[in-house]
Amino acid sequence: MNSVAPPRRASARLMLSHPAHWLSFGFGSGLSPVAPGTAGTLWAWLAFLVLSHWFGPAAWGAVLAGGLGVGWWACTRTAQAMGTADPGAIVWDEVIAFWAVLWVVMPAGFAAQLAAFALFRYFDAAKPGPVAWADSLFKGRPGEPPGWRQGWGILFDDLVAALCTLLVLALWRVVVG
Repeated sequence: MNSVAPPRRASARLMLSHPAHWLSFGFGSGLSPVAPGTAGTLWAWLAFLVLSHWFGPAAWGAVLAGGLGVGWWACTRTAQAMGTADPGAIVWDEVIAFWAVLWVVMPAGFAAQLAAFALFRYFDAAKPGPVAWADSLFKGRPGEPPGWRQGWGILFDDLVAALCTLLVLALWRVVVG
């Protein structure tokens, strides 16, 4: 009989046990006991601002492309290690998606960055319309161990949340000027 191991909890020990966990936990930000997705997005925002001193738009494009591929691997491996299809401590999805938002909107003042952050967190957490659709596409069946499909699903709904964020920001810019 195929039995599924009970889910493992996110911990610093688990994070440090493999590079995939370190990355998927957002270098520790996903271990926040309160709102790990928000903590991961805040970490992404700070990291983007710091790294932008060295990375131009083309370099960020390469980071995003590479981060998406490596992130898929890392999120899949961590979900498998934890025995859960989409653990809350995995925040690489927030990191890579919010970096994509900032890549498009920068340079922008603090107010615009804060608006992007608030909109992204809304779309990611509340999952309205297209984000809920994207979230439902790659769910596993009950009792099914996480695999590459679920690993992609971890990332996909956040990418749709990023797209929705950018759409609202673009519409706002058109309407308000």
